[in-house]
Amino acid sequence: MVSHLFILTGASRGMGLSMAEQLIAPNHHLLCISRHTHSSLAALAAQKDCLLEQWSLDLSDVQPVASQLTHWLSALPLLTYESATLINNAGVIPAIVPLSASDPLELARALRVGLEAPMLLTAAFLNATLTLQCSRKVLNISSGLGRRPMASQAAYCAAKAGLDHFTRCLALDESRETNGAKVCALAPGVIDTDMQTQLRSADPDSFPDQTGFAQLKQSGQLTSASQAAKRVLEWLQRPDFGQQAVADVRDAQ
Repeated sequence: MVSHLFILTGASRGMGLSMAEQLIAPNHHLLCISRHTHSSLAALAAQKDCLLEQWSLDLSDVQPVASQLTHWLSALPLLTYESATLINNAGVIPAIVPLSASDPLELARALRVGLEAPMLLTAAFLNATLTLQCSRKVLNISSGLGRRPMASQAAYCAAKAGLDHFTRCLALDESRETNGAKVCALAPGVIDTDMQTQLRSADPDSFPDQTGFAQLKQSGQLTSASQAAKRVLEWLQRPDFGQQAVADVRDAQ
């Protein structure tokens, strides 16, 4: 019997794909929302007797996605679940150039996927599960770059900083509810993903931090996507999850 519901965005690659793989387990109902679906996830779910659904949607146009999520949740037997969790993981890194040289469409997409989408999907999720008495959680995947500035990545840094402060506000909202959701914006550390490849391959003239990111790879300081996913999901299961609205997975090390 399905007893734990998980909704995960950005599950098509990197840490998001690893999280999806690790969330596939018996008694789990997993919805993945990404631009692309994975046949490997479907095969794994069939093998492990997990109820998996994959939506191929673009979160840069999030309003119809949020509406679809609302209707989907309203049709589920939510009262039978022991927990319901939303993981906002999707993010976009635009071209690594100063703001003055940025493509306006890329800037808008980065902000929509990185900040607008988590806010709208969270609103839909919380509204649909408001009357539930089971555990409800919202995990927003943040970044250290939301907490320190970096040249040539104003949109990404701003989206993550906004995600952190949105989560702080959300925690205050949920603290006033009878069964308010536990929420956290969690930085997962430095991970060996496509984003890191982009950063260390950038033009040093446009990106002053390029050397530092290249050294992270050379010195073996990057965490694998699989290990990062494991740490994030372990944080999600901590008994004190949500006591810190903004946290860093390295705090547990």
